[in-house]
Amino acid sequence: MLRVLAVDDEEPALGELLYLLRADPRVRTAEGAGDATAALRRIGRALEAGPDGDEAVDVVFLDIHMPGLTGLELARLLAGFARPPHIVFVTAHEGFALQAFDLKAVDYVLKPVRRERLAEAVRRVHALVHATAAPAAPAVPEQIPVELGGVTRFVPVEEIAYVEAHGDYARLHTDHGSHLVRIPISTLEERWADRGFVRIHRSHLVALARVDELRLDGGATSVRLGDTDLAVSRRHARHLRDLLMRRAGG
Repeated sequence: MLRVLAVDDEEPALGELLYLLRADPRVRTAEGAGDATAALRRIGRALEAGPDGDEAVDVVFLDIHMPGLTGLELARLLAGFARPPHIVFVTAHEGFALQAFDLKAVDYVLKPVRRERLAEAVRRVHALVHATAAPAAPAVPEQIPVELGGVTRFVPVEEIAYVEAHGDYARLHTDHGSHLVRIPISTLEERWADRGFVRIHRSHLVALARVDELRLDGGATSVRLGDTDLAVSRRHARHLRDLLMRRAGG
């Protein structure tokens, strides 16, 4: 069961959040803090006690806009610890989902908090903690937040076949559609290199595992991913071929 710390400077919002968390059967304890500074002191005690200590905290449900130290600043501080608690942001603002992604937040819940949506966030944390505690369990996949009509959805990276550049934005193409996110393709190229994504053109980044065919036609190179054909630039063609051959064992 999860040991939870909820942080919000608005007392009614904090009280409602704690009420909903304590009603979830996967939550063992839920404490509250009225600002990020108090939360940091509490988390410091938890880290000193260790993951099996009486004061341990598994996850912090964290508001973003607070006086003094903001939720994002607190999350950045926690990222510097060897074994920080997981973070779930709970906010009335949609515009910080990208920062949440950068800080590896487990989820991003919008206010007013709905019981069902909060339960989904608890489920995600519970699965992640359980996977960490059991080495044989599969790792929880990395996810990227996308905005869909005021709702933040987290798309698993493993579902993305290729990425298309749109200036400072990138369009993520999956089997079920596409999503525009405000993050440059160069950033995704660097971040997902160890996940099998490779640049094939200044406009495209592809998942090697999703490449069905490599085609050479009159000096031009292209790849096929399902029903989609993408051009490969000359500067990337040899490197891509080598990676595909190595992946196939050839």
